[in-house]
Amino acid sequence: MGAASGGAEIVRLSKEHAELKPVADAVMALEKVRGEAPELQEMLESGDPDMAALARDELEALKEKLPALEHGVALLLAPKDRDENASAILEVRAGTGGDEAALFAGDLFRMYSRYAQLQGWRVEVDSVTEGEMGGYKEIVAAITGDGVFGRLKFESGVHRVQRVPATEAQGRIHTSAATVAILPEPEDVEIDIRDQDLRIDTYRSSGAGGQHVNKTDSAVRITHLPSGIVVTSSEKSQHQNRARAMKALKVKLYDQQREALDSARADARKSQVGSGDRSERIRTYNFPQGRVTDHRINLTLYNLAKVMEGESLDDVIKPLIAEDQAARLAALEDEFG
Repeated sequence: MGAASGGAEIVRLSKEHAELKPVADAVMALEKVRGEAPELQEMLESGDPDMAALARDELEALKEKLPALEHGVALLLAPKDRDENASAILEVRAGTGGDEAALFAGDLFRMYSRYAQLQGWRVEVDSVTEGEMGGYKEIVAAITGDGVFGRLKFESGVHRVQRVPATEAQGRIHTSAATVAILPEPEDVEIDIRDQDLRIDTYRSSGAGGQHVNKTDSAVRITHLPSGIVVTSSEKSQHQNRARAMKALKVKLYDQQREALDSARADARKSQVGSGDRSERIRTYNFPQGRVTDHRINLTLYNLAKVMEGESLDDVIKPLIAEDQAARLAALEDEFG
């Protein structure tokens, strides 16, 4: 990095160094422990009873330590998602269930926002359509920080809620759903977009009423004609909205390319949690029982309130990451024997 000539090169090398350093440190730690074994073996065979007893104890400790170190190195060397460290775009949409689905979409967005805050990430809303009774019919936000996509990528899919809606007079439990999509937002990806492939419309954003509804046609809708992808941004500044919408379009086009590549690789490596199928029901939030269940790994927890606050969301996320890492390790072992 000391020989780098420009700011962009320094940033690139810094990121590469940050990715390689944990691997180098883990390998050095493993080699250090392995290097101690021959010396301890010599002490064991020295004929000195005291030295032999000490060496025997240290060799036993070494044998207990080695598997964890070897597993850690294997995980670091296993193939990684190329967008693991990227920021992400979060999209939450109400599904089946009417007003209750919109309320649940609002609860999910709050959960992710709170979780992002706890991680030190920044959340910036790009577009929002509010529900009539509260919550959101749709909300799109950028979550910026290190490793956002790697941590949240398994949240994509259908989230189902079972609870008594506030509008239910009979106290009956209803089932509603919302969909979540997590799209990587890589910094250094070039996406070629031709002006003639775009249709750009301006309109007046809608909301629940009051001061937050725009009085001018400042919201922007961009349609990418070849792919049919539509993106919007509805903040107060039309110039800012156009820039945000173009950024969102690039993310969507990149995600489209990424999905095509992942589909091509699907037969080579199938992970139980890594399909990214956004039509798949992945999780159920049962409020009467205080239960959250992730169906992909048969995980059931009874700390729903803390999960919804974002405080215990890691209790769901970390087992999903561990499952995916195990699948990557298995694929690596199959490939190299």
